[in-house]
Amino acid sequence: MTTGPISPRLFSLAWPLVLGNLVQTLYNLADMFWVGRVGPEAVAAVSLMFPLSWMFVSTAMGLTAATIALVSQHVGAGEDRAADRVVGQTTLLAVVVSLALTAAGLAARRPLLYWIGARGEVFVQSLAYIEVIFLTLPLTFLFFAFRSSLQGAGDTRTAMWLVAVSAGVNIVLDPFLVLGWGPFPAWGTRGAAVATFLSRGLAAVVGVYILLRGDWGIQLHLRDLRPDPDLLRRLVDVGYPGTLDGWARSFASVAMAALVARFGPAATAAYGIGIRLMSVSWTVSGAVGQATATGVGQNLGAGTPERASRVTATATAGTMALLFVAGGLVWWFPATAIRVFVGDPAVVAEGVTFLRIIALSWGFFGGLMVVQGAFRGAGDTRIAMALSLCSRWLFRVPVALVVAFAWTVTVPGLGSVSGLGVGVEGLWWSFALSALASFVVGVAWFLRGTWTEGVIDRDVPSAGDD
Repeated sequence: MTTGPISPRLFSLAWPLVLGNLVQTLYNLADMFWVGRVGPEAVAAVSLMFPLSWMFVSTAMGLTAATIALVSQHVGAGEDRAADRVVGQTTLLAVVVSLALTAAGLAARRPLLYWIGARGEVFVQSLAYIEVIFLTLPLTFLFFAFRSSLQGAGDTRTAMWLVAVSAGVNIVLDPFLVLGWGPFPAWGTRGAAVATFLSRGLAAVVGVYILLRGDWGIQLHLRDLRPDPDLLRRLVDVGYPGTLDGWARSFASVAMAALVARFGPAATAAYGIGIRLMSVSWTVSGAVGQATATGVGQNLGAGTPERASRVTATATAGTMALLFVAGGLVWWFPATAIRVFVGDPAVVAEGVTFLRIIALSWGFFGGLMVVQGAFRGAGDTRIAMALSLCSRWLFRVPVALVVAFAWTVTVPGLGSVSGLGVGVEGLWWSFALSALASFVVGVAWFLRGTWTEGVIDRDVPSAGDD
């Protein structure tokens, strides 16, 4: 990414990430498709658990954001052995953090589900699903450690193929474990979670093996698993804003799911399906954002910040154009998209309203994610975190509370302040408005140019040193 025409190199780096994420999205859609054959309560349960599951995936992504920044900048500077040390410490950190989250999640699972809004049969189905997902966390974190390490080195294809195989295994297992095909028991939502556990286990094992082999530009050395306080401190310092970023996004998703649940199972099911369709935009823009992070990191490591800026501009423009087209298609055929997953008339009607409001804002969601990727590649994860906080907790959740619900409070000096009480459509509008506002803020912040210094030290050992 440090020489030659930007667009072809960016495309070469991004398309495996896009394809891998699309396959991952296909697996999420397959989960919803087969769970939809169990009943509306099962769909509502998985819909409520999706933000919570995504919270842990976001944690893994945030934790390894530092890996992408450090590895890419070391590779750009020709410091391969220093990059390998980052891989070892990332693996150690991923294992420790994931085990702690697994223990905490299992201990608090029942009050957590009740707080989110799961009740009755939806609570039972949610519990069966999330108990297995908690056990999957160490496997998920190990895979993200592998993916971020190779991505920082400029290899996005290996992870793409592994994601494709893993998701394919999940898709094949779903009907057997969810509906009880053949000799398997009909586990419902628990079956969907078990399929996820098995497929992510495969991805984690193969990913660690690839890192140990070291044939893909980066290597995991067992001696690098010994705690290195200075490097761990650097990973935490660069990575914790990414982790907080993931939590901010995920807690906002959990909060929005809890608000949607107040409007009943039909709205909850429509929200879950609509969010999964919307995840197509996250799939594309997240992948391009990751490629942008690698391009920015390598160019900062090579001392060419102006080229890093051009990488970001090219990636942002291309992503937004693609997502405006995709959103337009969904806006034009919303009922068809919803009926793929469920035929319940109430769910379809609410899903159509949801998609008609948010689909045309997909481009702004995507543009912001690419800009955030540029900040992460520079190691300026605090700004990426701040943009997420603005998007969710400044523009989305407060707007949702004000527009959707009817309430009145007395504020000293202002008198009575009331919510508009529009209903569930107010929640849908908060998504669209937050996408536009946060994109404008993100672009303005990027244009300030405060991200061009990078985060690596230039006195680290170079390739071959130990």
